[in-house]
Order: sequence, then structure tokens, then C-alpha cells
Amino acid sequence: MKEQDVSILIAADDPAERGTLARTLAGAGYRRVTAVTSGPEALAAMGREAFAIVIAGTRPAGMDGYELCRALRARGGAAYVYVLLIAGGRRRDRVLRGLAAGADATLPRPVDPAELSACIGAARRIVDLERSLRLTNEEVRALSIRDPLTGVFNRVYLMERLPQEFKRSRRYGHALSLIMCDIDHFKNVNDRHGHRAGDEVLRDFAGRLSGSIRSDIDWMARYGGEEFLIVLPETDHPSACIVAERLRRLVAEVPFGLGGEKFRITASFGVAGYRPGTQNDRVGFDRLMEQADEFLYQAKREGRNTVRGAAVPGHEAKGCTA
Repeated sequence: MKEQDVSILIAADDPAERGTLARTLAGAGYRRVTAVTSGPEALAAMGREAFAIVIAGTRPAGMDGYELCRALRARGGAAYVYVLLIAGGRRRDRVLRGLAAGADATLPRPVDPAELSACIGAARRIVDLERSLRLTNEEVRALSIRDPLTGVFNRVYLMERLPQEFKRSRRYGHALSLIMCDIDHFKNVNDRHGHRAGDEVLRDFAGRLSGSIRSDIDWMARYGGEEFLIVLPETDHPSACIVAERLRRLVAEVPFGLGGEKFRITASFGVAGYRPGTQNDRVGFDRLMEQADEFLYQAKREGRNTVRGAAVPGHEAKGCTA
């Protein structure tokens, strides 16, 4: 990160000290510098903008630098904020109190411009390293929750997130539906066309389905093999049956292509729904998955290329009956 890209917040109630800090930073090439005169102002500024470095130089009136350090650390946040404390007193006391309060480094009063420049340079290196590490961790996390073949979420993520969806559904009284789907006679694809062709079919299948659900709320995970689970928050069972039927037709009616050759496949779907406050209020997320799986295999037994599920009385959806 270049000097002009680093955002720095100065919190200093003494005008002369605040001017020295600002001039030194400007002379070192730092352009994104904001100055406030008190601890509360600093906290308010942090709420409006993400600063990479904070220079805490406020004195005891209202909130001193030590209190500001503690308040900044209590805020937390995804990105690390480097805090440089400026305080008077003996060096040993200043350093020990500053580190205990959450400061990364301390400088004595009066501020020496050369020391300040050196400290800010070191702070920038630490901020850069933290940012690089955070981005790497985010990339690793993104890869760890995705199925490498199809790009949809994997089973590990499914078992992590589905309980959260279930708790949210119960807490806010929203319906939650699951669609379990499986490619019919997928073994024949591998046997006739090879496993590479089978992989292409899985990618195409997952892409079609994941691209045909609400991207901002619905999500899809590979449950295992050619079996996938689609999670539909805030969706009642009749509506989920309609979605499943639409997806079934999307698979069955649009040919799959492999190396210039086109052929058709079908899939079977099982739908299970949960609504807080009804007779299935005590059903857990694991039982809901079992129900969707049971209806999927009912669809398999009854000829495949169909949708099965327990319809809500009075709201039966075509193709989605027990």
C-alpha cells in the first residue's frame, strides 16, 4: 500500500501537536489524513470511515489516549487498526500502560518528526502484512467451502450454514424449504461417455440449477456424488414445489452437450418444508434433510424425472404430492 493510499486518523487536542503531526505526515507523502480534537470525535470518525492507522494523542480531559486505545480495541472489526499512542511521562510507564491499553507503539511528547515518520513507516508495513494475510485467508475460506468440480457450496459448508438458516427461520417465523435433487441414471453417463463427460454433466447441471434460483437468498450445495441440496429461505412448501418443477423441466427439456454431441438427461426432486408454529415446529434441520431425501427416493421409485414432497393441505402443487 502506497503512502497516499493509507488512511490515518489523528486524535490530538493540542493545536500545536496536531499541526506537527499533520505537517510531518503530509511531508512524508500521506494524503488521506483526518484530524479530530477528542476521543469521542475519533470514535465517531471511525464509525464513518475505515482508518488503517490511528494516532492517539488526546489528553485526560474527557478521554485520554489510553482510554481511546481501549475503546478502539473494544470496537473490533474485520481489518486491524494500528494504534500509535502519544503520551507524556516516564518511558517505562508510558510503554507499559500503552501496550496494556492496546497501543502498538508509543511516542513521547514533544513528538519528534523523524521518530513519527519512522513509526508510521513501520505501521504501514504491519498494516500491509495484515491486509495481505486477511485477503489470503478470505481466498482460502472461499475455496474451502466450494465444491471444486461444480463451484457450488460443498457439504462441509452445508452442514455449517443450514443450522443457521433453520435458527433464523424459527426466530423470525419464516418458512424454510429444501429441495433434494439427483441426476437419474447418472452411472449410464459415466459408462457410455466416460468420467470426464460425467464431470461436464455435473458442472452443467449444477450451473443450470444454481443460476435459476434467487442469487441473493437461495443457495445450493453438493450433497454427494450427483446429489444436490437447494436451500430456499423464506419459501413455503407449495412455492418450493413450483421451483422444483421448474428446475425439473429445465433439466429435462434442454439437451446437454458434450464435444458436439447432444443428449438428454433427467433428474428427480424431493421437497420438504418447515414453518414455525405448525405441526412440524419441532422438526430439526437434520430431519428436514431426511424428509427431502425420502421424497427424492420416492420420486426415483415412482419412475424418476418427477417431483415428490409432502404438500401442505389445501395448497397441493402439481407433481409434488406424497
